[in-house]
Amino acid sequence: MKKLRVMIMEDDNVLASALAELIEVLGHEIVAVEASESAAIASAAFAKPDLMIVDAQLVEGSGVNAVDAITRAGPVPHFFITGDARSLRMLKPEAIILQKPYFDSDLIRAIALAVGISA
Repeated sequence: MKKLRVMIMEDDNVLASALAELIEVLGHEIVAVEASESAAIASAAFAKPDLMIVDAQLVEGSGVNAVDAITRAGPVPHFFITGDARSLRMLKPEAIILQKPYFDSDLIRAIALAVGISA
């Protein structure tokens, strides 16, 4: 898999740090870690990520709304991480969704699925 420029949207600092560390161990680059909808939208325009890993619910705003706004400018591969996959599936039936808690192997599969390669 080629090195990806990854943006993380996660409002829990501990989870965001652990996720960023794992993404870097996998050989990818973290271009932004944002905790709010507005910051994520601004960062995506600047950083131009190859992949977004998105917590569906943020303390300030929504990861779902941020993705909708970001992808209006063009497609960006992404997947959602959530504690409530059922509700998100009803809202976004076509989305790639990773249910919290998850294993590293699940994350690797989600990345591969989002960028269109086999894991």
